[in-house]
Amino acid sequence: MDTRKKILDTASRLFYHQGYNATGINQIIQEAEVAKASLYEHFRSKEDLLIAYLEFMFEQTIGRFRQVASAKADAKEKISAIFEFLSLNTNSKGFHGCQFLNIAGEIPAENLRVYDIIRKQKNGLRSLFAEILISDSMGEEELQSAESIADGIYLLFDGAIMSCKLYGDSWPVVAAHKSALKLM
Repeated sequence: MDTRKKILDTASRLFYHQGYNATGINQIIQEAEVAKASLYEHFRSKEDLLIAYLEFMFEQTIGRFRQVASAKADAKEKISAIFEFLSLNTNSKGFHGCQFLNIAGEIPAENLRVYDIIRKQKNGLRSLFAEILISDSMGEEELQSAESIADGIYLLFDGAIMSCKLYGDSWPVVAAHKSALKLM
């Protein structure tokens, strides 16, 4: 495994399981089994490593959601597939919530560099729901309605993730899934 990937994989695991602020550079170096110079050769700062982590997770999460949705035929099935995928993940012992919301809880809102990536992920998810719901034959009013429904589904989805973390159970995803289908 190349050094950059080794560092990023280690930091990703630690940031997700114990938090960004609780993870030190020395711990990353030790667990990745790399020299400090190697870390700084690939990432100028801990924040640069965080940015790389968030960008990697953005591609991974949106990619997975698109993949599970693409296997289905209609909008309800696509939305259901995404919620079902989430439900499977929230049932695992390694589930610690949404990587992006976790980081948002640790980083000051003034850190626009980090918040821009978090918003990019959240907007990507909102856009995915809208893409699923919107058809080419919709008029302006139908289009606005579909976008509004997509926003509601997004809020249910993200709220379910936070509730699953809080309760340590996947029932919030099941409830949010049922509510999302009623919006459609």
